[in-house]
Amino acid sequence: MSEITKKSLVGALKTTADLLDLLGVGDDPFRAQAFRSAARSLESVQDEVEALAMREFAGIPKVGKAIATDLLAYAQSGVFGPLEDAASLIPAGVLSLFRVRGLGPKKIRALWDAGIDSLEVLREACRDGRVAGLKGFGAKSAASFLEAVEFALSAQERQHLSTALEVAEGLCRRLEGLSPEIAGDVRRGLDTVRVARVTVTGTPAQVQERLSSVVEGLAPVDPKPLFAGRVDGVPVEIAYAPTPGIRGALDLMMGGSTAYRESLREGAKAKGFDFSGRGLKRDGAVLDTPTEADAMRLLDLPLRPAEYRDPEHDALWDTLPPPDQLVKVSDLRGMLHTHSTWSDGASSIADMAAETVRLGHDFLGTGDHSRAAHYANGLSIERLHAQLKEVRELQAAGVPVVAGAEVDILDDGSLDYPDDVLAELEYVVASVHSLFTLDAARQTERLIRAASHPLVTILGHPTGRLLLRRPGYALDMNAVMNACAANGTVVEINANAYRLDIDWRVALTWRDRVTFAINTDAHVPGGLKDSKYGVLVARKAGLTSQHVVNTLGQGAFLEFVRNQRAGR
Repeated sequence: MSEITKKSLVGALKTTADLLDLLGVGDDPFRAQAFRSAARSLESVQDEVEALAMREFAGIPKVGKAIATDLLAYAQSGVFGPLEDAASLIPAGVLSLFRVRGLGPKKIRALWDAGIDSLEVLREACRDGRVAGLKGFGAKSAASFLEAVEFALSAQERQHLSTALEVAEGLCRRLEGLSPEIAGDVRRGLDTVRVARVTVTGTPAQVQERLSSVVEGLAPVDPKPLFAGRVDGVPVEIAYAPTPGIRGALDLMMGGSTAYRESLREGAKAKGFDFSGRGLKRDGAVLDTPTEADAMRLLDLPLRPAEYRDPEHDALWDTLPPPDQLVKVSDLRGMLHTHSTWSDGASSIADMAAETVRLGHDFLGTGDHSRAAHYANGLSIERLHAQLKEVRELQAAGVPVVAGAEVDILDDGSLDYPDDVLAELEYVVASVHSLFTLDAARQTERLIRAASHPLVTILGHPTGRLLLRRPGYALDMNAVMNACAANGTVVEINANAYRLDIDWRVALTWRDRVTFAINTDAHVPGGLKDSKYGVLVARKAGLTSQHVVNTLGQGAFLEFVRNQRAGR
């Protein structure tokens, strides 16, 4: 059982609501909505799980006594009873259909009733016409679902970075005293992760003693110095160095891509060494390599930082800044592109600003949805003016907040508010939230027009991707980035772990030609902590604080926007 977090509590409530909708709720049609409302309310609470459990989840709006009891049991045991009860009534293959973009409980029910009960069966049914023939679907839906299910099947062996990081951190806590370090894909900051890896200095017995009760199916992977298993379904590997003298070699073997590991082995072999997770050897003797630097020094090879150990870095890693110069979470002074109860957020602007300061940042930038985002309670011009009035009052009271909005990019690339309204805002994020299926030429033209608008500060989540669920829309990314460079438009690295958009490879390519913003897109106070995922993306792209606009203080950021607008 992994450590229970508020995120996992909220996820359990939301998933339970979806499963109840899928099953039908008999004589209690409001039961699913009760779980959904409880999830929304819990998201807005700033207390962490330990404090909530101390008061038995009492006093949280829309969390009734029964749900509070179930949450407390979940926090104590790792089992959320209502979710387990609902899931037990649904075949595993049907549950997997929730991973297909565009499928919610009602459509999944229709598919299930038609005998379509797994991703593989859905793929075939989309191909052979069964889905097109179902009421409420049609040929167009079948084609869309075929693309989505193929994407889901290709992604099913990977995890979001946030999930893998949470698991790896939990393992490190269990392995305290054995010098645990996060390794593998998570250490390198990949946006999705196949296996959560950790390295330690210790014996197999010590690893088993600490993890046998928390890692499902924990077993050695002979002949490697490695244990494997799963934590809440996430594959994990724990590599061990029996003595400190081989830890550096182990960390190198567990800390790079496959291509990087092979290049190390080949480089070592060319110099008369044998290199593996069991140590660096010469003439059969194990050499002393307590750190990665020690191993590379003996090989007379340069040490690449973990962030730069992927093939895309091969030709330029030694021209990029060293790790101590890369951007850190503590460098971020402004939390831009955030949402509040004015649109689809769960907390007030004042509460979001207070949490921003509590986390050590300087100021909040509002970024609620514009009027076209009706599904997200987007603000009409009248409501936007009312919000601006509130922001001015907060500013007068000393609350560190900057007035902005996330404005929809319309189908032709124009913006959802007229220019005179945009000019009232202190900064503007422009984002696509609709028409994801436009052809590449139209989508590219749409984004170029928006990025070239004289009042757009930041281009938000530029590709629209949702990791492991939806690929980005078709477009010419280089053309869009060229437009941002030409117009001084900032490019967002959306730090939400389900987006991480733009991709680190694009940021790496354009790092010296555009300015970036690491934005959380937070809808709850806890979402402000997601900046760490965006920072991992930025570090992998070789970005320093000089590349990131929200490392500026509030006054300097406002001056940046004024200069940006004046220069267009």
